Parts: sequence; structure tokens; C-alpha cells
Amino acid sequence: MQFQSTRGSAPASLDQALANGLAADGGLYVPVELPQFDDDDFAAADSVFDVAAVLLTPFFQGSTLRAELPDILAETFSFPVPLTPLPGSRGNAEILELYHGPTAAFKDVGARFLAACLSRLEGDAAAPLTILVATSGDTGGAVAAAFDQRVGMRVVVLFPDGRVSERQAQQLTCWSDNVLSVAVKGSFDDCQKLVKATMANASLAAKFRFSSANSINIGRLLPQATYYAYASLQHFRKSGKKPGFIIPTGNLGNAHACVMARAMGLPIGAIVLATNANRTIADYLASLKWQPRASVQTLATAMDVGDPSNMERLRGLLGDAEKLRQQIEVFVVDDAEIRAAIRDDFTEFGFPTCPHTATATHVWRHMSSAARSATDWIIVATAHPAKFETVVEPLIGTSIGLPAELAAILSKPSRSVMIELSLDALTEAMRDRFFPS
Repeated sequence: MQFQSTRGSAPASLDQALANGLAADGGLYVPVELPQFDDDDFAAADSVFDVAAVLLTPFFQGSTLRAELPDILAETFSFPVPLTPLPGSRGNAEILELYHGPTAAFKDVGARFLAACLSRLEGDAAAPLTILVATSGDTGGAVAAAFDQRVGMRVVVLFPDGRVSERQAQQLTCWSDNVLSVAVKGSFDDCQKLVKATMANASLAAKFRFSSANSINIGRLLPQATYYAYASLQHFRKSGKKPGFIIPTGNLGNAHACVMARAMGLPIGAIVLATNANRTIADYLASLKWQPRASVQTLATAMDVGDPSNMERLRGLLGDAEKLRQQIEVFVVDDAEIRAAIRDDFTEFGFPTCPHTATATHVWRHMSSAARSATDWIIVATAHPAKFETVVEPLIGTSIGLPAELAAILSKPSRSVMIELSLDALTEAMRDRFFPS
């Protein structure tokens, strides 16, 4: 399969798109044409692994990784992805639990897939590939964990200093020598812009051989489309209804993966996006004007994005705002509503939710009765609440048990460097770590 830039540069193979991360013209890689499926194609696919094998095989046609796809998927989906009925919803709503991976966040799926692919394509100890990743909280930890100690792989994680939770910060900074964790004096959007500027610098690119593990890399989105395919098929088989999805989103990668799955013919109904107070996407659909702005800090820190990169992909697939708002809905959830949702979730459902998942439960709870009853809903749970204990525990009045994987991470020593927001400062940090004099 061929992939092209959202800005029109020449097509690339899957191998090239994965390794490059960002297209040469600064655009994002998208499939030249999406494969099409019907329910019969998945008749023998019962597990998320089986669904992934069917869904992703067309994307690997012509790739040197084609024969290794089963092993790549085995590395990616080594933990469960449960679809759990929501207590009290009378079967009308389910929770898609995406937080059972090694760093307790949905980002583990895409990060592990990308690491499995790139280590096979580029795992050269003599000429390592340097993965650049900007993170608003969860992405960097998942990427660092996935690439930790992989031969021929280096990782540089940029995160906004003081804008991630303590446990998120630990997950970003506790890895081996091939991972450089950088606290940047700025916002997530500043980190993301610095990543793009670094990758675009020809002399640095020649020295470090850059790729990206943000959701600007198509290798993050392909496996994420898989769990939407799996969940929708599970629900459709038992109910005969196409479920709608309510998705917490910041940089639009996870949401775009769902849109891709629906566009490929999977039984997905309405797609509703829940954002925090960073309302760029909602304002775009309301005003028809794309107006990125500086991000604001919220309780749902991993969604603190004011200039979502994947809007470029979304507009390319669905069209500009007028067409977009006919196919997706967006709701803004502020911090007060997040707090209320966390309390209500614990009281009504009997389990805690993280601040990001709470944006989605808030949207579901405050839909009109007609909208809630007209569609069966799958609410996407993106992170384990134990990662945000300082927010969640005071609201629910009890402590949250740590998953074993997260407890192991929290027991490790951490290290990071702090830099000013500049290309020179980042370059110096990378040279100090990877090319010490």
C-alpha cells in the first residue's frame, strides 16, 4: 500500500512512512486509499489480535514487514482490551478499557506497535534511529516503555515542565540510557512545534536519523483503528446495532483512528468527541474557522492541546468544518464538570475514572434522553485513574489500587534534563546524552 502526505508530496511505502514519521513537505502520511471491509471479512476473527490481522494486512501489502505482522501484533496486543457493560445503563452503554497495558494508558497500543515495526526496520546499533516524541502526559511514557533498551533505537521525550501529574512525570523519566527525558519550559504545543522544527533541520536529521512516535506517525493510528473495529464488531454481533463512540481527545489521533475504522466499513455509528477546556475543535465546527491557540492547563492534562495536528488528517478524510460537523459531534467539558463526573462515576458505576475518561462519561450522562436511547454507546476509557491519584482520590474519598505494571514503574529511579524552549537547547541535550565528549 502507498501513503501520501496531506500536503501532496510524492507517495511513500508503509516502511518509509513509518521510518520518516513526518512527510518531507511537513504533512502527515495517510493511505492513498483506505481498504474496504464488510462483516463477513471478520467472521473468523474473535479476538482483538484476529481483528487486527484482518484489518491491517492490506496496509502491509508490499512492506518488508508483511511476513512479520503476526509477531508485531503479538507484541502489540499482549494485554486485554475489555468491553465492559456500564452499570445501570440497561445494556445501552459499555466502557472500552484501554488502560491495561504496561503504562496504564491507551497509548500503549500504538507505541508498542510502532516500536515492534521500527525495531525490525531500523534496529541498527551502528546507526541508531532517534525517535522524537512530544507528550502532554501519556504518550511519552508509553513510547519510552515500548522502545526502552531496544537495539538501534534512541528516544527523546519532550514534556511541558510542571504540566503533567507526578506519576506521569515518573513514567516519562525512569528509563534506560537510550531514552532522554526533557522537561521543556513551555506547553505541549510548544513541545510539538519543537519536535517538528527539529525533524525539519537537515543537519540534525543527518546526524540523529529522526522519526516521530507522536500520533503524527501513521504507525500510531493503524493499531488504534483496530480496537475500534474489535469493539464495534463485538457489540454489533450481540445486539445487531452499530454502536456510537464517545472519545476523549486532545491531538485527535485516537479520534481519527475511529473515523478511519468507520470509513473502512466497520459497524460504527455516531462519533462524539469529548474535549477539555481546550476548545479549538469545538470552536472550529461552530464558527467554520480554524483558529489554533495556546493550550490551557486542565485536570485532563493529556488532552491539553490547542493546535491538534491530526485535524489535517481529519479534514483530508471527511472535509472541512461544514462536512465535519455532519459526521462528528464535539462537546467541551471544563474542570468543574470533570470533577463532578469523577464523583458521579464512582457513586453510580462503582469504579473510579481518570479525568480524561470523565470527559466522556460527562458527555454521555448529559446527552438528551432521545440521543442516549437512540444509540448504543461505547465510552472510551483512556487511562487508569491511579495515574491521577492527586485529582481522583480526594473526589471519591478513597485510595486507588495501583496496577502491578504501574507500581513497577513508580519504583524505578528517574532522571531528566530541563531546557528552555529552543532548538539549540534541545540539540545540546541530545548531544550530551548520545554523543558525550
